[in-house]
Amino acid sequence: MKTRTTMMIRCLTGTYGSVRPAALDVLANVFREELLPHLLPLLKGLLFHPDWVIKESGILVLGAIAEGCMQGMVPYLPELIPHLIQCLCDKKALVRSIACWTLSRYAHWVVSQPPDAHLKPLMTELLKRILDGNKRVQEAACSAFATLEEEACTELVPYLSFILDTLVFAFGKYQHKNLLILYDAIGTLADSVGHHLNQPEYIQKLMPPLIAKWNELKDEDKDLFPLLECLSSVATALQSGFLPYCEPVYQRCVTLVQKTLAQAMMYSQQPDQYEAPDKDFMIVALDLLSGLAEGLGGHVDTLVARSNIMTLLFQCMQDTMPEVRQSSFALLGDLTKACFPHVKPCIAEFMPILGTNLNPEFISVCNNATWAIGEICMQMGVEMQPYIAMVLNQLVEIINRPNTPKTLLENTAITIGRLGYVCPQEVAAMLPQFIRPWCTSLRNIRDNEEKDSAFDFIFFCDAVASWVNPKDDLRDMFYKILHGFKEQVGEENWQQFSEQFPPLLKERLAACYGV
Repeated sequence: MKTRTTMMIRCLTGTYGSVRPAALDVLANVFREELLPHLLPLLKGLLFHPDWVIKESGILVLGAIAEGCMQGMVPYLPELIPHLIQCLCDKKALVRSIACWTLSRYAHWVVSQPPDAHLKPLMTELLKRILDGNKRVQEAACSAFATLEEEACTELVPYLSFILDTLVFAFGKYQHKNLLILYDAIGTLADSVGHHLNQPEYIQKLMPPLIAKWNELKDEDKDLFPLLECLSSVATALQSGFLPYCEPVYQRCVTLVQKTLAQAMMYSQQPDQYEAPDKDFMIVALDLLSGLAEGLGGHVDTLVARSNIMTLLFQCMQDTMPEVRQSSFALLGDLTKACFPHVKPCIAEFMPILGTNLNPEFISVCNNATWAIGEICMQMGVEMQPYIAMVLNQLVEIINRPNTPKTLLENTAITIGRLGYVCPQEVAAMLPQFIRPWCTSLRNIRDNEEKDSAFDFIFFCDAVASWVNPKDDLRDMFYKILHGFKEQVGEENWQQFSEQFPPLLKERLAACYGV
């Protein structure tokens, strides 16, 4: 292994020619800080070299090792970051563009420092480079700024006016390829600052150019994809601030879904006469409808009432393409929260479809279906009872499944808890089958497989007792599950269980939940 490290150093000094940054990235992730004693003596010479080609290679190296060697690089960053920010003004475009990329690799560290130290100067220079005369630099700066937005989040709020002025000016400057990257930067900004974007001044700057592009593009233009994604983030962030723009955007999204479904139907019936539709149009339209529902909340009610979106959603939820189903279930959950009276008449048709999609082989589909069930459950209350059997067994299987991704585990735990809240009797019957992973998921505690089943219940009760001041709905859920379990196992078994409780736990459960 040591020999390979030495060979890489030779590559950097030119003996073996140019090096792909991916190779160095891999080595840095393998050797980590062990690489630095070999690398740093050479790196300083490269970074400050008068020949721009050599300087550019040094900046590239610094970016390539960022992930693997971050911990070892931290002591040097207070000196290196200002130098890299200066490189953003280099007369050579390739130096400016590679400096953008390398700085983005250290964005997490930059944001961890006081804002005036590095964040503000970096943001200022990156925004200048977004308006650079060179297209390659524009692209690199825009991508780097999107990364900085993700890391900085609300730290950018004080600078929003300045940022928006730059991004909006870029609309008039950018051509096709870089315009797509600009959409991403705007969408990421909206995701990062959220409702802080909902100010009349910001809306007036941002929305006219976005809507102008929206009106320019035809329904068949694939440039709609990134614009729809961008608008989805913006609509969610602006909330009621998006109301003046919502109706034409909503109607066009519904039209895109309807057209795609119609094309898919014609293709399935006569594949020799019709082309298969590009379902990405439908996916991004569904995602934007989700953004509208999430952002506008109850204001979306009238739009839903005047459209056939529930009929279209029923078809989308059964599509053969997993990505379509994934977006459909996300929209279902958002509509459930925003305007449940329009969803409720469809529940009998929707629930069996949700149940059949609780398949962790398709993680994102399963995750969104699980989340949607939880949202429906909170709206349905006791009326959820007829549908418990359609979903509970699958949810219990998922929460007991080894190597289930964290997000899916958490969503599954929350949805099982919500089912227990509205239908405690039905859920209590299965409590021994899921209580242990359920508590582990909610408390993020590593479980010990050798603990016996009696301890599972103590573990649950400990999780319940750990909430000092739970919200009323959570307290009610705990109360119903505890009493449902007590009734299910009978008084004698309950006494045996509770005898194992530590005195403090027993006292707390009696005082808070009457068991």
